[in-house]
Amino acid sequence: MAKTSSLFCAAMLVVLAMGLVAPGRAATLDRAGVAKLFPPPFQVGERDPALPVWPISRRMATRDELVAYVFESVDFQPIPGFSGTPVNLLVALRPDGSFLDVRVLSQHEPVFVDGLGPEPLHEFVRQYADLSLHQSIKIVRPGARTAAAPDGLAVEIDGISKATASVRIVNETLIASALQVAREKLGFSAGRDPNRVARVRKNVFEPLSFEQLLARGYVRKLTLSNAEVEQAFAGSEAAGLDAESLQAPRDTFTEVYVAQIDVPIIGRNLLGEAAWRKLMALLDGGSAMFVAARGRWTFMPDNFTPGGTPDYIALAQAGAPVIWRDFVWSETRDPPKPELATADVAILRIPPEAAFDPAGASEIFLRVLRQKGLVYPEKFTADFKLGYSLPSALFDLPPEDKGLGLASIWASRARDIAILGVGLAMLAVALSRQKMLSRSPRRLQIFRLAFLAFTLIFIGWIAQAQVSIVWLIGAIKALKGEGNFQFLLWDPPTLMVAAFGLVALFIWGRGTFCGWLCPFGALQEFVGAFARATRIRQFALPQRYERLARLPKFIVLAVVVGAALLASSQAERIAEIEPFKTAITLTFLRAAPFVLYAVALLLIGLFHYKFFCRYLCPLGAAFSALSFLRRWAWIARRAECGSPCQLCRVKCRYGAIARDGSVIYSECFQCLDCVAIHDDPRRCAALMLQAKRTRRTDCAPGCLQAMSTRLH
Repeated sequence: MAKTSSLFCAAMLVVLAMGLVAPGRAATLDRAGVAKLFPPPFQVGERDPALPVWPISRRMATRDELVAYVFESVDFQPIPGFSGTPVNLLVALRPDGSFLDVRVLSQHEPVFVDGLGPEPLHEFVRQYADLSLHQSIKIVRPGARTAAAPDGLAVEIDGISKATASVRIVNETLIASALQVAREKLGFSAGRDPNRVARVRKNVFEPLSFEQLLARGYVRKLTLSNAEVEQAFAGSEAAGLDAESLQAPRDTFTEVYVAQIDVPIIGRNLLGEAAWRKLMALLDGGSAMFVAARGRWTFMPDNFTPGGTPDYIALAQAGAPVIWRDFVWSETRDPPKPELATADVAILRIPPEAAFDPAGASEIFLRVLRQKGLVYPEKFTADFKLGYSLPSALFDLPPEDKGLGLASIWASRARDIAILGVGLAMLAVALSRQKMLSRSPRRLQIFRLAFLAFTLIFIGWIAQAQVSIVWLIGAIKALKGEGNFQFLLWDPPTLMVAAFGLVALFIWGRGTFCGWLCPFGALQEFVGAFARATRIRQFALPQRYERLARLPKFIVLAVVVGAALLASSQAERIAEIEPFKTAITLTFLRAAPFVLYAVALLLIGLFHYKFFCRYLCPLGAAFSALSFLRRWAWIARRAECGSPCQLCRVKCRYGAIARDGSVIYSECFQCLDCVAIHDDPRRCAALMLQAKRTRRTDCAPGCLQAMSTRLH
């Protein structure tokens, strides 16, 4: 047993460490540090309480003029580099969406630490000064920039030889973090709030040919003739450089097809059912575009890097560029159109952080390049635009935004609120009549499993009402003045579950939420039921170790609360020790490390009942710490409980009954098994002993009469 306990403790510490290790890092600057980087005539204001940015202003005659918002990229997009640590950038973003300055605060990229040195990276980020978020910024080989106007829609900057991947990570970090600030502070890219984009309807489908997809506008086509391209260069030094365009002006220069392939009615018809589903499984969220080009022009030149961002085709929405990258999709099937058999085809993935709205109108820009000269050629570009939009019937649209919109938010969740209200009412009635519910062990088991299925499937996966420790973090931030409590009202079902759990905390203790209303807890319950059904041996800790094993969840809670108080930017990363987001909110459609962590916890639950809930869950620790608020000891006990009877303690899978028979309410998950045993005359030792004594007492007069008859 000692060996088993040691292995258990070691496994628990490993899992705890996995949860506490966060991929990000804390911001490094305070107001004084920003002031050193932006000395007078600049003035640094107070850090925004709702968003980690500093306003920078400058005195202009009789007033102060806002010059820029300054922030650290690690507070918004801590994208890990090759060292596993994000590059942290200082970004100064002007009110018009252009960059005042970009600097490297810290980086651990191997190529810039031990190879090229840090100076090339500093030179690289200096190129962003005066560029704008309204432009599509492309990274090209050093010295390969074209003669495009610096204020055009697309602009190029020099990359770094031997550090192509690293500078692309830096570019994505910069653009993604700046877009978040621009959306919040500049009213930039209206309608592209990541939380208010449309969602693709998965059940809209009918078989369609390629021609029908074109006719309905699901696939968009742009055809350019040689004459149209020549006209675009007219009046410039690039005019007349293409002999083929002059000789055959009516011939096709290029034919480009674009389609949003994550929409089922498009993707399933273009790729085929099996290939489309495989692609969706690998995309890990976000959207994807199918792009094909045939003719003299292609978006995939000879120097195109698979997995990179195409240089000659760009996507924009709401006046801002959208990040996309080649998905390196290798599935093959017959082309949807015979003419595309010789075309260049790619799947370009749009990540979720790009806030792309699939129901919004988009624009695809094609860039045509011409060169003049041989040794050091001068380059010229012309851009062509293709509009793309899809019918709203293919999407679930977000509710209309009317300011805070609380009424519309609650109205939009009316169905979920009604179903959840009925479910919570049923649970309240059942728990208030526990003796009646537990009178039949079979009835109790059926009701409990049915309600846990409701909790997992409806409350968790459908209504997305998984209460998380992130709520506590948000409350602490609100108390600190870094936000307000309105966030509690934005998700009605979650608020209902949390409120019910808190009210029940006063009546029955923490077990109502942890034992009945937590979707991940319900999932673990079913894992335990599977283990029992398949006779997987589960082990329990001796009671002397059980109390010690409960400490880690309180340590995790203390770390989360401490981070929320002292380093708010880190608190939500530490909260990733909860697998709720992975298993419930995202239904395991997430990056591999998060999925492996959640699955590992469930696998441990096969051998030790509800491992995470009992030993690691910070939310459970918070409820447990508040158990003193419980007003009633509602689980009936007898003098015989604990001595001589130990049945309830042995049967309690949560270790919530002490040797003396008392209930440890701070660890009780309210499964009602002990209530059923307490009132069952066939299992409760005290009731069986009482029945035996009653039978003896009832038998005594008859026995005396029989003995008297024999004597006479």
